[in-house]
Amino acid sequence: MTTTSPAAVAEKYEMVVGLEVHVHLKTATKIFCRCSTSFGDAPNANTCPVCLALPGALPVLNQHAVELAVRAAVALECDVHNASIFARKNYFYPDLPKGYQISQFDRPLATGGKVNIVRADGTPVDIGITRVHMEEDAGKSIHDRFPGSTAVDLNRAGVPLIEIVSEPEIRSAQEASAYLHALKQILEYVAVSDVSMEEGSLRVDANISTRRKGVTTLGTKTELKNLNSFSAVVRALDVEFARQCTVLDDGGTIEQQTMLWDERVEEVRPARSKEGSHDYRYFPEPDLPPLVVPPEAIDAIRRTLPELPRARRSRFATQYPALTTYDIEVLTSDPALGDYFEHVARPSEDPKATANWIMGEVLATLKATGQSIAHFSVRPADLASLLTMVRDGVVSHSAAKQIFAVMVKTGDPPRTIADREGLLKVSDDTSLAKWIDEVLAEFPAEAQRFLGGERRLQGVLVGHVMKRSKGSADPKRVNQLLTARLGR
Repeated sequence: MTTTSPAAVAEKYEMVVGLEVHVHLKTATKIFCRCSTSFGDAPNANTCPVCLALPGALPVLNQHAVELAVRAAVALECDVHNASIFARKNYFYPDLPKGYQISQFDRPLATGGKVNIVRADGTPVDIGITRVHMEEDAGKSIHDRFPGSTAVDLNRAGVPLIEIVSEPEIRSAQEASAYLHALKQILEYVAVSDVSMEEGSLRVDANISTRRKGVTTLGTKTELKNLNSFSAVVRALDVEFARQCTVLDDGGTIEQQTMLWDERVEEVRPARSKEGSHDYRYFPEPDLPPLVVPPEAIDAIRRTLPELPRARRSRFATQYPALTTYDIEVLTSDPALGDYFEHVARPSEDPKATANWIMGEVLATLKATGQSIAHFSVRPADLASLLTMVRDGVVSHSAAKQIFAVMVKTGDPPRTIADREGLLKVSDDTSLAKWIDEVLAEFPAEAQRFLGGERRLQGVLVGHVMKRSKGSADPKRVNQLLTARLGR
């Protein structure tokens, strides 16, 4: 086979991608029974006659799952249908006890909708949502527990899912990543799922086809599975696109099939021929009536939605003009982080300083301690008080960092810590001159060079004074006093 260069690929071919995203809904119990959805429990502990498909067991729909599914669909600007139909999707697999999956087919919960992303050239674009439908999850096959055997854990069987299917409007692996990040953020904001790929509560299948530039008809697609991270989606799409381009360049045709992504060697390999909807022999689920969601129920859910990411970014740009685009992206990346920022910025009256502290000390501390922003040991009001103390000259910036470190450990208010630790800013010349004299005596070589006119050492000496004063010296006044000594 010939090898298609990246430049030639970009000139001749276009990637066309549609994504199917499966999202676990954040319910305490499964979709058709009262078994727990708790992650990490002992294998097969959370099962009952319904999710084990024992004879005579009948499904009963979880109302909370319906509410969360509608909430997600409304947030995605979908048209939520007043009536939808559950169907049986028939296929055999060891972790599917019934031999079919209860899903939705020709009459899904919602259709239409969109997710806004920004392309690499900075152009905003809406990626259409084809449908959002409800279904139950299957169990999990475990291939590495027992040598030579496959184990089956049915704890996940019956966990409520929504499947969000995009239109084939994504044109690059980077756009796919942008779409997934934007979608995940919306689902986090409306609190319908944990969206954790590590726990399997968000899973992605990618449909990809290739066509020559300028052609409008869709090519034959393959479906990529076993994508366990957003970065894996990007790499797998690029690899499969290159493979399809090479096949087409060699005069071959693309076979519609399911491909598995092997992350160890970064390769795709065929798994099976891709099924069509007729292969699943869909028919209406006889044990469940149509799902009816009254218009007033949809409107009630719409009224409870929080401010969504795009609207929050727009508001932050208007309300806090000192923030950069990057600041806003970081601060709105998580709904709780945006809330924390506003609860600090308003009383401190300094949005930019607040952003700098949150993106610096706060996020670094969360990463180091494993805390979440929603349960952070430093209360927003206390951080606002600390920033006010810095602004008003009560403590220096270096002393504020020391105070913050103690706040993280103890939860004490900043003024209490500053008084107790002797960190209030010292500005009187007598105290500052004493520290300067001590530093000049401790570092005679640097002192001699500085007093001889080597001004670049001034910052070094100020740092020594700040360290000796435990951050309480007024650095501005220290600089002034050191400058004055040069004129003696």
